[in-house]
Amino acid sequence: MKLSIYKTDGTNSGKKAELSDDIFKCEPNDTLIYEDIRSYLASKRQGTAKVKERNEVRGGGRKAYRQKGTGMARRGTMRSPLLKGGGIVHGPRPRNYNFKLPANMKRAARKSALSYKAGEKAIKVVDDFTYDEPKTKKINELITSLELDGKKVLLLTAEADRNVHRSATNLKKVNVLEANKPSTYDIVNSDVIIVQKSAVKVLEESVKSKTRGSES
Repeated sequence: MKLSIYKTDGTNSGKKAELSDDIFKCEPNDTLIYEDIRSYLASKRQGTAKVKERNEVRGGGRKAYRQKGTGMARRGTMRSPLLKGGGIVHGPRPRNYNFKLPANMKRAARKSALSYKAGEKAIKVVDDFTYDEPKTKKINELITSLELDGKKVLLLTAEADRNVHRSATNLKKVNVLEANKPSTYDIVNSDVIIVQKSAVKVLEESVKSKTRGSES
């Protein structure tokens, strides 16, 4: 598929960028997208939730009240989960929520997410640009010129560009990443993806299926 290349002032340069149909027009797999995002979000969980169980609650050393004559059930300890202040049954304990997906499944999930964005016409290719110094105003001007105000934007660069990245730091709805680093979550969580012209190939290489020989 071909997409128009825009200048940083929002005008059409008249040139076209060739995007791989294998990546941007594949049959999306919703299950893989779901599993990859679930894996990503699970890795962000601290897993520090903790409650005290019966053997960890303080007190309860003496018998709560006498064995007979009260008209109530016998209680041997105040640590019982049935009483206020007692231990918690089957409560959360510290754990690691991480789980990994095979690399080929993660690549397929990203391809599916990119295909959805391409189908929604939510991918824009722009000429390469950089800044001499960080300026939030310049990123704002780019977003406005492309008529993307108020939208979540994922900006992909061919390589690390400190000034471009720092220019977007103060913008809550703009995320700048190198083209080989966006996760499925980053792609799905954005409304529009802006890709620098030289970053297109980098993005395609990062999600391209690899042969067994090239992985070794």
